[in-house]
Amino acid sequence: MLGVLAGFVGELRRAGLPVSLTEHLDAAAALTQVPLEDRGACKAALATTLVKDAAHVDAFEVLFEVWFSLASCGIDDPGDGADLAELLDEALGDGDEAALREVARLAVARHAGLHARRHLGAGSYELYQTLRHLDLDAALGRLLDRSLGGGSDDDADPLQARLAGEELSSRAERLGREVEAEIRRRLVAERGSEAMAAALRRPLPVDVEFMHASREELARLRRCLHPLTRALAARLARRRRHHRRGRLDVRATVRHSLSSGGVPVDPRFRRPHPSKPEIWVVADVSGSVAAFARFTLALVHALSSAFSRVRSFAFIDGIDEVTRFFAGNDELEQAMRRVNVEADVVGGEGHSDYGAALEALWTRYGRDLGPRTTVLVLGDARSNYHEPRAWVLAEMRGKARHLYWLNPEPRAYWDSGDSVMGEYARHCDGVYECRNLRQLGRFVEVLG
Repeated sequence: MLGVLAGFVGELRRAGLPVSLTEHLDAAAALTQVPLEDRGACKAALATTLVKDAAHVDAFEVLFEVWFSLASCGIDDPGDGADLAELLDEALGDGDEAALREVARLAVARHAGLHARRHLGAGSYELYQTLRHLDLDAALGRLLDRSLGGGSDDDADPLQARLAGEELSSRAERLGREVEAEIRRRLVAERGSEAMAAALRRPLPVDVEFMHASREELARLRRCLHPLTRALAARLARRRRHHRRGRLDVRATVRHSLSSGGVPVDPRFRRPHPSKPEIWVVADVSGSVAAFARFTLALVHALSSAFSRVRSFAFIDGIDEVTRFFAGNDELEQAMRRVNVEADVVGGEGHSDYGAALEALWTRYGRDLGPRTTVLVLGDARSNYHEPRAWVLAEMRGKARHLYWLNPEPRAYWDSGDSVMGEYARHCDGVYECRNLRQLGRFVEVLG
């Protein structure tokens, strides 16, 4: 069992979950306190000791189901004598767990086509095939009609009909999970746990790339943003407290030590005068870069207490200050919707023109730049072959405290095609690849 646990912990680490040696030992100790034949108890013990972040639960669930997949008993179809439709209706009607598992086993054996395919994936196609042949919607319709006595919908009690429908839908969902588990068991038996874990492995929400995230992944990213903000705010505040005492004041320490016989029991420090930086966020909100800009703007404004002031500017080929949309607004989507609808960010043809936007920023707002201002430019530096006008960044860098560029594209893509990242990079204090929340969080720590 220890070897299986070690392999599981290694797979969790490969998936991105931060599992320490101490937590590994805690998990081993927890398994000695639960019956190993109770799969649910083992799962709860491992989740309690190995998972520290709610965003990691989904990854843990998938890998646990693979790594601790139960061997399937009698995986061959016993024959066509068993009427699967009748068994399905009976299992859904009774809601018996054992019957649902038996139906799932028979359905997978007959309809998944596992042995017919030479190159098996993660089981998604096989799951679709099996559920399509089962036709659960038709089965639910038959059962609901029976439960209501075969009468018309008008004659049925609405509450009774709704409750019966919800119960049958719940049983159908359980059957779907049993089918998925049965397919996974068979794939594990054929390919091994490691191969299946690798096929099912998905990036954690903080590692999902902004520019390639699906709608579901973007929703998960939004849920991760608030915990990340709280963690970063606490870290920045702690760092500020650690630097609060300032440098040692040798003269004052020696003078104060006279009262203790020359022993410096109470060191004195020079009072520091820390200044919070003013932040300007200049974001390209066109196309796929918009998702990156959305999360960066939200994160910076959520951390506004760490800065003396935050000003935001959005651009495509025109530029507009959008700070007002984030003032006192905790709803990210509402703020970004106002940016998309109300901000004047199109100055011409509506395609990204970094040079024109940066020059407009310098002309309209350059006089406000000062030695306490840190400028963050967010974008892929793809200017559709327009003039880059890199001189604007040189002028801004001369007045500002710092100027950083965050690019959501892989570094290997910079300066390819219409990218002019290299020309802009010469005038920046730093350029950072920032493709996901993890990289964005690391940069904010540097900024703080």
